[in-house]
Amino acid sequence: MATLYLSLGTNLGDRRSNLETALTHIAREVGTVMAVSDVIETEPWGFESSNSFLNMAVKVETTLQPLEALHATQKIERQMGRSEKSVNREYKDRLIDIDLLLYDDIVMNTTELTIPHPLMYQREFVMKPLLQIAPELKRS
Repeated sequence: MATLYLSLGTNLGDRRSNLETALTHIAREVGTVMAVSDVIETEPWGFESSNSFLNMAVKVETTLQPLEALHATQKIERQMGRSEKSVNREYKDRLIDIDLLLYDDIVMNTTELTIPHPLMYQREFVMKPLLQIAPELKRS
């Protein structure tokens, strides 16, 4: 079993329900949910929107390899109605966003996936919930 940390965010529709639905899918399709942070409300990061976000972090035990976990989370996003990921860092409002933050102590940098997530330390909406469920992690 591997330990996977995810960041979840939503700023459209019934945001709390979106997070709950994503958690249900994660438990079914990715692995056992071991810890869930509090939900925090934040302003959009990297783009303008009048819709604030709800964000949280999740610790999952999984048998999936990193790319399999990525594909599973992308499938969940599509099932929940997200049609596209951000392109060239052009962010948009979204029903759900699931980012892989950390996977055990693996360091990986491919065109499809980078672990640790390259922007996680710059994002308070990621780090605050993550440190709540994994206080042993240090800020870089």
